[in-house]
Amino acid sequence: MKRILLLEDDAALGQGVRYALENDGVQVELCTALSQARGILPGKDFDLLILDVNLPDGSGLDLLRDVRRCHPSVPVVLLTANDLETDIVVGLESGADDYITKPFSLAVLRARANAQLRRGAPARAAAVELEGFSFDFEWMEFRKNGQLIELSKTEQRLLRVLVENRGRVLPRGALLERVWPDGAEYVEENALSVAVKRLRDKLEDAPSKPRFLKTVYGIGYTWAVN
Repeated sequence: MKRILLLEDDAALGQGVRYALENDGVQVELCTALSQARGILPGKDFDLLILDVNLPDGSGLDLLRDVRRCHPSVPVVLLTANDLETDIVVGLESGADDYITKPFSLAVLRARANAQLRRGAPARAAAVELEGFSFDFEWMEFRKNGQLIELSKTEQRLLRVLVENRGRVLPRGALLERVWPDGAEYVEENALSVAVKRLRDKLEDAPSKPRFLKTVYGIGYTWAVN
């Protein structure tokens, strides 16, 4: 979940921007005063700050300068009615990453905010490549010899734990806790065995004689390093 701090003293405009930006992957926290934003920032992490410059109790530029001393990498977009070149230069030199003058299109603001969120996102982890397999756990894309394989959420979690610990024997209890973190004690006794079988059926050439997902009798399972 991405978090945006929006500082805008015009409540109606602030709500409009909030509705334009919020979705299943983005949460917007709206502040209408500089003092309110200063009270929130120290206790929370944000992926983007959108700051109005002219506020009843101060300037968003002052907050920007404070932020840059503590959080030099968080993206910041300034909103202002000042469209003079000198105002834009001051904003950018104070550490802003973008500058949008009022009035503005909500669609344009959303596009520029999304661009800043992408820029500030961590690099995508590379897919794990193993002897004909490609496992991309971030994008939930799994392939065997180039062919897509559909895995359930449980199968994905099980595969990830095994692959990230390949070559190690993982006890059944440890796997239960990792694959069902919200209530392993309530999972049926044979649930892990069923998940292993289903995963083998999808990944192994000969599921009854697995080459990769092997059972270590009396202990648990391992993703074998061949």
